[in-house]
Amino acid sequence: MSFVRSLSAQKTVTYGLKASWRVHVSPRPAYRHFTTVMNPRPARLRYMYTQPYAAAFRNLHARALSYSSIPRFVARAFRVPIAGATIGVGGFTYANYKYEEFKKKSDEWFSSVKDAATDIFDTTSDGLKILSERAASVKLPEFETPQFLKDLFSADKKRGGDQGKGKEGGQSSKDPNPDEGEGAAYGMMAAAAFGAATDSKVVIEDLDEAKSAPSNELMTLTKRLIEIRSLLLSIDQSDTLKLPSIVVIGSQSSGKSSVLEAVVGHEFLPKGNNMVTRRPIELTLVNTPGEASEYGVFPALGTGKITDFSAIQKTLTDMNLAVPAEEAVSDKPIDLRIYSPNVPDLTLIDLPGYIELSSLDQPETLKEKIFSLCDKYIREPNILLAVCAADVDLANSPALRASRKVDPLGLRTIGVVTKMDLVDAKQGSMILAGNRYPLHLGYVGVVCKPSGKDSRHESAGAIARRGNEYFREHRDYFSSKAIMVGTDTLRRRLMEVLESSMASSLHSITNAVQLELEEAQYQFKVQYNDRRTSPESYVAETIDTLKARFRDFTMQFRKPAVRAKLKGMLDERVMDVLEQLYWSDKRITEFASLSEDRRVKPEDVQAYWRYKLEAASSLLTKSGVGRDATLLVADGLRALIDGIASGSPFTHHPQAAERLVEFAHMILRDRIPTTSDQVENCIKPYKYEVEVDTREWEIGRQEAVELFEREVGMCESKLVEIRKKVGGSRRLKNLMGYVRELDEKERERKKRVISAVASGKEVDEVSFDERSYRYPPAQIVDGRHAALYTDRLTILRQRLTALKGKRCKSGPESDLLCPEAFLEVVADKLAHTSTMFINIELLEHFFYQFPREIDSRLLYDLDRSEIVRFARENPQIRAHLDLQERKDKLEEVMKRLNSLSTLRPDVQPAPRRPRGLFGGVF
Repeated sequence: MSFVRSLSAQKTVTYGLKASWRVHVSPRPAYRHFTTVMNPRPARLRYMYTQPYAAAFRNLHARALSYSSIPRFVARAFRVPIAGATIGVGGFTYANYKYEEFKKKSDEWFSSVKDAATDIFDTTSDGLKILSERAASVKLPEFETPQFLKDLFSADKKRGGDQGKGKEGGQSSKDPNPDEGEGAAYGMMAAAAFGAATDSKVVIEDLDEAKSAPSNELMTLTKRLIEIRSLLLSIDQSDTLKLPSIVVIGSQSSGKSSVLEAVVGHEFLPKGNNMVTRRPIELTLVNTPGEASEYGVFPALGTGKITDFSAIQKTLTDMNLAVPAEEAVSDKPIDLRIYSPNVPDLTLIDLPGYIELSSLDQPETLKEKIFSLCDKYIREPNILLAVCAADVDLANSPALRASRKVDPLGLRTIGVVTKMDLVDAKQGSMILAGNRYPLHLGYVGVVCKPSGKDSRHESAGAIARRGNEYFREHRDYFSSKAIMVGTDTLRRRLMEVLESSMASSLHSITNAVQLELEEAQYQFKVQYNDRRTSPESYVAETIDTLKARFRDFTMQFRKPAVRAKLKGMLDERVMDVLEQLYWSDKRITEFASLSEDRRVKPEDVQAYWRYKLEAASSLLTKSGVGRDATLLVADGLRALIDGIASGSPFTHHPQAAERLVEFAHMILRDRIPTTSDQVENCIKPYKYEVEVDTREWEIGRQEAVELFEREVGMCESKLVEIRKKVGGSRRLKNLMGYVRELDEKERERKKRVISAVASGKEVDEVSFDERSYRYPPAQIVDGRHAALYTDRLTILRQRLTALKGKRCKSGPESDLLCPEAFLEVVADKLAHTSTMFINIELLEHFFYQFPREIDSRLLYDLDRSEIVRFARENPQIRAHLDLQERKDKLEEVMKRLNSLSTLRPDVQPAPRRPRGLFGGVF
């Protein structure tokens, strides 16, 4: 049977899911077309035939569905089951959410009932005890706690654990049978809550046994915040990076010192009739639960641990009295830290007390200075501890007046009312209630110094007990929970307020530290390219620089350099000897003629000139050449060390440079005598006989020629200077002629005077008056110098001609006629010998010993504090270290601030209504 002949015979069957089926029928005339229709309202099919042929329907064949319509068909088929499952899951989730909310509210309600029952039980405990004592002989009916109360409180105990142990006013029962004991106790609480013991008397809490019991998290947080505060103070003293502290203010007679000593438990503050507290005392209390000892530390003084609190008191007194009387107060704080297991973790600042009038021995501006100093500390974010005396009207309290200026609403002010035993108990309770001068943090009443003569020698513990006894005696007035009394309550209150204030400042201080850290990191990157340094590395680098510079400078003291220095010194000696023995001799003209006459042989020279030559040689060698040569080299070494010490980086380290020079001079002082003696012993042979060969003679002659040419050049340069100064050659010539005439007349006058004195005649002492000179006195002096240079030039040129002549070139046999060459040979021998022994005895020892003295006396002797002080003397290194230290401290502070998030977790938001099973898709 053939189906589907053409598409024109197709008809469409339509469902509500919009799926299309195509049913094909035979195109034969015997069969008619039909259409299948889905009724949209009921889910049933209706077949409409064009002709009633059942066989045609039975023989009907349908093709496969279209693939594009399958997903839509499946989605429509499973829509109802999925919707039902989604509604079921949503309903279950909502029911679970409502159950959790109901459970939470019921737990809160049961907790409030439990707290109320606990309070009522505390207040009725004494009444129940009295009733139990009176009814001891009466047999009472047994009371059994209802089972629902047992189940309620036992379940609450399991759910709460030990969380209530650290709360104020809570109890930690250790009944061996917790089911029965706590059940009975809570039953009695419930009975009391419902009026079982309403007529019992309220008893005040026992103040002697009241101990501050903050949670471990609170203590750890406060301790860490105090450590962070110390780090911030070491970084910057400005208000930008500052955690709050408790500032103690009050008048001089209000009892500030007594309050602080009561908190610490020791008497350690300075005492006196006049004004003793002249500087702020920054007191840091550190709780040390694992230690039994109590001690104080002054970090700025470096005194170490001080266990005697009387010594601490004396130190504080001396530091305060060190302020000059004309200043009276100083804003430089005293840093004191007390470590004890009996103190809370607190930071307190004790300030000088307010005064109304200045005494005669105090400056008139003292009142304004104290107010200015206190205003510096009472600014935000510090907490104010306003100490007032109970016997003084609060309206007249300087502490409250000062706090109102900076804290008008009293949000960060704690009032401490001292001397509560001096007023009526009812009046004292009204003061502490704070109705007239309300403070957000409230008032705490204390009796730190009970009146009486015997109380002056009592310990802090005894004074605290006596104060607590006062409040216990007047429990009717001070038993209200709105009233805070006692030293222990004050400690606990201070810890709570400080911790709360510090915690509230964490966000702002974290942001400020983050900004400062980013700025410090940027500056460190820009200025130093993140290159770290340390005082030790700077000291080592400085020592290495010193040694390298010393090694470079030692090149100036090699043998050729030392020999040249000694030869220059001996050349000057040669010129002096020649001038003394030859050039000033009247027979110098005869000696010049002998040198120029070629027919004169050396053996024909008179013995007079032989004597002259030996005298010149002896004068040259016997003039302390060894001592002078040694001192010359030692002076060169001193100049070398002075040059190193006066150069960079020792310009920033004057003390180190002084020690450096001291080391060098010490070594030289030890070696100069030995070296001088050795050199003198080695040049002794040249004092009596000097052997000269031809080579040495020629070298000596050449050196003599060079020496004389240098002398000629210096004399000519001096004459040129004088000629320019006088005004030309002609004027200088006239000036020298006039000077020579004056000198000749002066010599004639002296001769007449001498002859007259010899014959016993009177002589006219009148000499030439300078006022009769034709030239100024200064030009007369220049004329004399020019005459001396001219005469010296004449002799030098004559002797230079002789040294260049054939007679002096002939060899050592012409030593009598050429003494200049011979003396140069002797000077050369002396220089060589002196250099050799000076190098051995002085230079090598100094070059070996000096670097080791630097290491042992300048480097290894320095301790850590001296190394740091040495490095910080250099401004560049100090700036580098300061920025590096600031960055490191800010990073440490930031790390600690981030770690505090584990101690104070944020409040978790309430869970939101859950979404559908598939994330709200359907």
